[in-house]
Amino acid sequence: MSPRHTRSVLAAASALSVLALAACSGGTSGSDGGGQSGGSDKIKVVASTDVWGSVVNAVGGDKVEVKSIIHDPSADPHSYETTADDALAAKDAKLLLSNGGGYDEFFDKLTAQAGDAKKLVAYDIAATGDENEHVWYDLPGVDKVADQVAAQLGELQPASKQAFTDNATAFKTKVGALEKQLGELGAAHPGTKVVVTEPVAHYLLESAKLTDATPKAFSDAVENDTDVPAGAVNEYKQLIATKQVKALINNAQTVTPLTQDVVAQAKAAGIGVVDVTETLPQGVTDYIGWMTGEVEALAGALK
Repeated sequence: MSPRHTRSVLAAASALSVLALAACSGGTSGSDGGGQSGGSDKIKVVASTDVWGSVVNAVGGDKVEVKSIIHDPSADPHSYETTADDALAAKDAKLLLSNGGGYDEFFDKLTAQAGDAKKLVAYDIAATGDENEHVWYDLPGVDKVADQVAAQLGELQPASKQAFTDNATAFKTKVGALEKQLGELGAAHPGTKVVVTEPVAHYLLESAKLTDATPKAFSDAVENDTDVPAGAVNEYKQLIATKQVKALINNAQTVTPLTQDVVAQAKAAGIGVVDVTETLPQGVTDYIGWMTGEVEALAGALK
């Protein structure tokens, strides 16, 4: 239920310079992020973001045709306005997958236009019991979503049901390897303190048993796009200056002068900076590849 993020042109450009992010597709199997193509035998799916589009592609393989509405790092799900093309894709889709939890409310309009298409909401499926909506970082929740996608695709194309189940199993095996890696990090660094510019990777840090020492007023203000209270800024910077934290987890897609300032301070202090994102980076077309890079970056910062 997070408030809207602000991603100005300057913010997007800064994020691009940090991670070489670019508009990219929601996956590789019959999907280009901006439209649908392929044979009529493919199951048409619309996902709210390329993150969930990549999960659908992992499960559906060459039997799905996916359109990911948000596939550009500069696009903000909280303020996105749907287009006629989006509405047409939703009307033609047989399955729709959104994040939910207040993250992509624009998708509600598309869902209403989708007729009798099957509809899945990742936040509801993950059922974390936590208000943080960034559930693509909740690996057990992502497993549940993969299972639900396989089940729904299997109903839509019964002849391929076993293939969808097998694909989901293979995907979950890879997710399981990441969970194991995070567990090992937790065992090696129990309770280690970190700070974040925004609580995007909340679930990932929980899985690694890391303690988020960020003053709540700091991350709330950044996420709200409001001024961070001076006291919270001072407290945050003191944690870095005195090296009470081991790493700074930075949402590279929400860039402000303040986040740039604290990232520079952390680097100058020799504290590892781990860039995380909400969409797939350039050159990465699948969820596992993306998340592996982020877990490895976190492990490197904790050494």
